Amino acid sequence: MKGIIERYRSRLPVTDKTPIVTLNEGSTPLVRADLIAASVGLTAGSVFLKCEGSNPTGSFKDRGMTVAISKALEAGAKGVICASTGNTAASAAAYAARAGLRCVIFVPKAGVALGKLAQAIMHGAQIVEVRGNFDKALSIALGRAKDLGYTVVNSVNPHRIEGQKTAAFEIVEELGSPPDFHFLPVGNAGNITAYWKGYCEFADKRPRMMGFQAAGAAPLVLGRPVKDPKTVASAIRIGNPACREGALRARDESDGAIESVTDAEILSAYRLLAKAEGVFCEPASAASVAGLLKCGRHKVPLFGKIVCTLTGHGLKDPQTPLGFKHRRLTYAAGAKRLPLARKP
Repeated sequence: MKGIIERYRSRLPVTDKTPIVTLNEGSTPLVRADLIAASVGLTAGSVFLKCEGSNPTGSFKDRGMTVAISKALEAGAKGVICASTGNTAASAAAYAARAGLRCVIFVPKAGVALGKLAQAIMHGAQIVEVRGNFDKALSIALGRAKDLGYTVVNSVNPHRIEGQKTAAFEIVEELGSPPDFHFLPVGNAGNITAYWKGYCEFADKRPRMMGFQAAGAAPLVLGRPVKDPKTVASAIRIGNPACREGALRARDESDGAIESVTDAEILSAYRLLAKAEGVFCEPASAASVAGLLKCGRHKVPLFGKIVCTLTGHGLKDPQTPLGFKHRRLTYAAGAKRLPLARKP
């Protein structure tokens, strides 16, 4: 399988002199979600899930990281640096390891899901815990980058946005045209910025961009930074998005919306995706589907093709499912009957 740079070289900022660092990212599944469609009053074949958890490190970040790390290597960087709530950390660490570059990651103390932290550790990154949230971690990372001479690989790096826009290319290719609506989680706001850029470059028709933040971390909805963002969806627990302007431009130019969903709505969509569609995503990913379901409840007119981006795999955050009430059964060897639970 080809990585995104090889597939879309003419549309990315690379040359023959760029050393390509790839893990064969991209080409992620676009999965029909007919039960989700029915729940908002749409017909089968109307709603699709862009499952970005199928990327090499389990999240959409790999699309931007292959370009950012390749360009950093081309520029002669000694290393790369970032702040992260987890997925950027895992991706940066993996691609830096492949490129032979040092990697320093600043993370909020006790604010990163276990699966993501494990990845960064295994890939050999230097991890620095910050007493504070993501926004403080990013401020520190940007300052230290200058001191160390390292390349910042957060979404403030335009090469990240260039790589991430390729997900829009894939959707257009698979559907034959852009969807009518595109629902996404919004945290640091780089992804909604990138998708809109991709649609604008790749097609004449463009979808309405529908971004959803967690209610406890919704600076774009409130119109001001959130000093102490709180949500179960750690990947979007961000109070001052670095790509704010790009997200607002995507919303306004597409006649879309950026709204919020509660943690209860996120977790409900998270469980529905797993139980009804067989798709296990991390909690933040489910904000896109939670937003779609909320639009359905509020009778927002929906039509045509709808895509919901699921940004990361469920195994990124193994702790959250274990917090749900569930019945465990014990089978004694030699017992005549299995102690089957009632169907939930």
